[in-house]
Amino acid sequence: MLTLRAVLVGLPAIAAICFIVSWAELVTGRIMIGFLQLPPVALAGLFVLVLANRVVGRLSPAVRLRPPEIGAIYLMMLVAAIISSRGLMEDVIPTLVGVNYYANPGNQWAEVFFPHIPTHLVPWDPGAGPLQPAAVAFYEGLRHGDTVPWSAWLLPLAHWLVPVVAMFSAFLCLAAILRRQWSDNERLSFPLVQLPVEMMREQPGRSFFSNPLTWIGFALPTIIFAINGLHNIYPALPPINVDINVNAFFPERPWADMSFFHAYVSLGSVGFFYLLPTELLLSFWFFHLLAKMQDVIVSALAFPEITSPHGSGNGYVDYQTAGAFFVLVGSLTLTALPHLRAVFRRAVGRPGPRGEDEILPYAAAVWGLAISLGIVVVWFSRAGMAPGFAAFAVAVYVFVQAIIMSRGTAEAGLPMAEGSFTPLDVSALVVRPHLLGVRTLTANAFFDALFSRDLRGITLTAFLDGQKLAADVGLRRRRLLYVFIIAIAAAIPIAAAIHLWIPYREGALGLYSFVYRGNCIQFFRENGAILQREHRHTHGAAVAFVGGGAMTAVLAAMRVRYVGWPFHPLGYALSASWTSMVFWFPMFIAWVVKSLVVRYGGMRLFAKLRPLFLGMIFGEFTSAVLWTLAAAAWDIMPPFFPWP
Repeated sequence: MLTLRAVLVGLPAIAAICFIVSWAELVTGRIMIGFLQLPPVALAGLFVLVLANRVVGRLSPAVRLRPPEIGAIYLMMLVAAIISSRGLMEDVIPTLVGVNYYANPGNQWAEVFFPHIPTHLVPWDPGAGPLQPAAVAFYEGLRHGDTVPWSAWLLPLAHWLVPVVAMFSAFLCLAAILRRQWSDNERLSFPLVQLPVEMMREQPGRSFFSNPLTWIGFALPTIIFAINGLHNIYPALPPINVDINVNAFFPERPWADMSFFHAYVSLGSVGFFYLLPTELLLSFWFFHLLAKMQDVIVSALAFPEITSPHGSGNGYVDYQTAGAFFVLVGSLTLTALPHLRAVFRRAVGRPGPRGEDEILPYAAAVWGLAISLGIVVVWFSRAGMAPGFAAFAVAVYVFVQAIIMSRGTAEAGLPMAEGSFTPLDVSALVVRPHLLGVRTLTANAFFDALFSRDLRGITLTAFLDGQKLAADVGLRRRRLLYVFIIAIAAAIPIAAAIHLWIPYREGALGLYSFVYRGNCIQFFRENGAILQREHRHTHGAAVAFVGGGAMTAVLAAMRVRYVGWPFHPLGYALSASWTSMVFWFPMFIAWVVKSLVVRYGGMRLFAKLRPLFLGMIFGEFTSAVLWTLAAAAWDIMPPFFPWP
């Protein structure tokens, strides 16, 4: 339930989460503590909350928080972590100044893009050229005696709140529409909810924390990262390698042409994936290795190069997975068609389920979704994007990318949501990108940086997981609406203030490079190349797109037709994503372990060992938070954590 005391505990927890996430990711740059769909900082905060609640409960049972209250506070921390990280602040604030600071005579951004950037959307004057004070101080730090230019940021951030809040509203509505189908009809397991629920449950004699296996699992990653952290302080102590560069083992072509290929050793991730069906695990690591083999084959046979507008990796594989996303969404829609028809009948006033027990009634969810997305389309159209392309980009982002990412979290337990294409990549199959015009490509650079490219921390997964968690801890789903509204309303201004204070104080040039020198300017760089006709359109991209869709259709059909079919289309769709690049090796380890456990010990042994693997998650995530706090307190370098 959402009580006053839950809110009073949740608000300071939100502030603490915003600061810890921002400092860990921006300043240390080695512990990505907030961008996962189950952020380590939220899990550690939950542990502190549960522990404190037990202590306080013994002293004064009347003030002891009940599981529904703890669940509400946890969800506030979850949303705050996402907003403080890649879910919002790490994308929007650097993007508003990066284009000004990095504009130079070589890239000609001042001449190409600045005339098409509305003045009210950035904290500098688009008519006054590059290297303006707000941008220079942001990247190089304030001079002695200067203060953060808060007033320069108020109007731009207020304007950007419109599409951001509208998109969050759209995701809330979409979560309300999808919940019954995914949770009740298809009975997805929502693996990321399982550990938080275990920690919240009050079961005398059967507590998660009283099981010895939990603490054995906790100790394993804790020891590894303690050794690696101490190595940074005392270099004579040998470290344990958790990042194996597989590319280094293949120095000769065509093998050397494999795209980024690392094996990250993450016991916490193994713990996540132990909870998944073996068919999913097999599919993820198998199709990722198959994608690497395609890199080798393309190089060996000297196939013509395919480049997508955002230019990542092997274009053949990128476009295959793009086609897979679209076909997989179609397959999911067909499965959910009876439910969706009933929902939409209710929305237009015909008989149907009301959705009284959902986070929003179905009629409100359907119309809220339409109005929210309409606001986003109109806003970006007024910002310079062609209305037709704005509608297309928003539709692809919400109904293709976000749906598949959320499905990956709800069904496959993926702790990170990331794709391998943007709406512009798909539109390039039928329209040469430069024909969209400079105004559209300027606005699109902001859209991709904020929404469609880096999907880590997408809030839709939090809203869907939150509904499952609410059911498990006795929190009414209708109350979740207020939980999420409070969390969003509190986290946005707190996180924004921190994300301005840190770079102006420290100088963004010395902070995390991806945030301040990567994502924020990537699309101005790439769209600038498009306008200079450096992007080459090839027919092979369309062939790869259609082929990927056809492959997904075959996998989906075989899975329905044959019981025990070992490959899942979701693994193929995400084979080229950063998610698979980071987690393929832990998935492989979990697949081997779980296969052996089930084969020789059955489901009884699988269930008995479950606390061991949940403890591994708990231990790795707790270590991340403790090392973040140590780095902030004593200015030491924390160990590298294997979820970059």
